[in-house]
Amino acid sequence: MKSKAMQSNMTYKQSIIDAIAWLGEQPDTLFIGQTVVHGGSFFSSSLERVPMEKRIELPVMEEMQMGASLGLALEGDICIVSIYPRIDFLLLAMSQLVNHIDKIGVMSDGKMRPRIIIRTAVGPKKPLDGGPQHTGNYVAAIKAMLTTVNVYHLQTADIAVEMYQHAYRSGGAWLFVEDGQKYQE
Repeated sequence: MKSKAMQSNMTYKQSIIDAIAWLGEQPDTLFIGQTVVHGGSFFSSSLERVPMEKRIELPVMEEMQMGASLGLALEGDICIVSIYPRIDFLLLAMSQLVNHIDKIGVMSDGKMRPRIIIRTAVGPKKPLDGGPQHTGNYVAAIKAMLTTVNVYHLQTADIAVEMYQHAYRSGGAWLFVEDGQKYQE
């Protein structure tokens, strides 16, 4: 059976918008990160159907953002959607991701299992090439460092909604890497 996105020839960007809108409809989601309220990146458009009261804009402080994501997720029955507009920026939060989020279940004998969905993207090179500081692809390297965080490189539109729904429903920590170039198609 083909997914809704595949049946309707939905664009990559529209399938992401639908997936994120679905997350925004869930009563226990909170979206934090850069460009989640004030815009400024191609990623911002994916939040167009998420209510503003579910969004917290953060300044550029990547490591603190990842730590706050973990702290908020541990505080109660909440699913944090932590947004890093470029995978290059996520590199600054790797200590929190690798040493804390990835290991907290093991360190707590399974008692702590925070629900965190981390969104990032490989930056586009067209129509404007952001250069090597904004268009790196570190998916394989990051995947190699993580043992419990689920890493998914979202390369096609046909499965975006299903994958984000699966991540939300199954819990735990997820890292989705989107393709910024496909937002242009």
